Amino acid sequence: MPEAVNSVVVESLVKRFGDFVAVDHIDLAVRKGEVFGFLGPNGAGKSTTIRMLCGLLKPTSGRATVAGFDVGRKPEDVRQNIGYMSQKFSLYNDLKVIENLRLFAGLYSVPSNQLKERIEWALTMADLKGQENLITGTLPGGWKQRLALGCAVLHRPPIIFLDEPTSGVDPISRRQFWDLIHQMASEGVTVFVTTHYMEEAEYCNRLALIFRGKIVALGTPSELKRDSMKGDLLLVECEPLGDAVEALQTAPGLIDAAVFGNSLHLVVDDAAAALPRLRSYLTERKITIQRMEQIRPSLEDVFVSLTTGREAAEERKP
Repeated sequence: MPEAVNSVVVESLVKRFGDFVAVDHIDLAVRKGEVFGFLGPNGAGKSTTIRMLCGLLKPTSGRATVAGFDVGRKPEDVRQNIGYMSQKFSLYNDLKVIENLRLFAGLYSVPSNQLKERIEWALTMADLKGQENLITGTLPGGWKQRLALGCAVLHRPPIIFLDEPTSGVDPISRRQFWDLIHQMASEGVTVFVTTHYMEEAEYCNRLALIFRGKIVALGTPSELKRDSMKGDLLLVECEPLGDAVEALQTAPGLIDAAVFGNSLHLVVDDAAAALPRLRSYLTERKITIQRMEQIRPSLEDVFVSLTTGREAAEERKP
């Protein structure tokens, strides 16, 4: 795909800290107006990648362009053409809502003749009209989150980077925040968001799953759930659960087993063949089965399967 139609292009990007490789030769392209998700556990390399793409951290090697600017060569140009919201609340708690907006308008060089209109737009977008004189530190978490987003997009950047923006926010506020994200994307803004919430990942147009600095899968949520599992998935509700987990360690034909709430998710080569075999296997070991059936994998199943497989492969290396 030509670089001109992409907002973000990453080619073999690497970041090392001494001997530690935080980001390991990743490649991706994010289209204009796309909500692109970066999904992975803490320490996977998500925030390090975001910081490089925002011109805040120089890559060790590789290349990345954001809004047409090379992040290594022109970080200042990159920063002028993006909005950035970090996972830690970055506004000033002792300032009023309106004072934070005016401060960030100055930091983003919003022209004085556009200042009033931009602040009104941000207040309306964040649903904070009438709350301008409240002290920021007294706002509920969801309101602070919307204010932080309003400050990040005051200059109406074409690309927004959101680094785990909903961490610690209640589910209703989280959903309202995602409604704002999709509203901006519908207006042509590119949104690059990191998260470790599987349900949030479903809201993205496309996802990159990152593990130990490497992208292990890339595609739409539907594509990942359909194509990335190595085998079929079975749901097993049984008791005692702990005894079942222990018994399955030596079960024939089982690729992987994981506890999901009060049930088990089992990955097998072929569900039709495995169902009667595993039912007999568990029954012989005094495990009472309430339910056993093939199910469609969730993103969490896909991620667990991909990362478990990679961990096992690395452990087998000499």
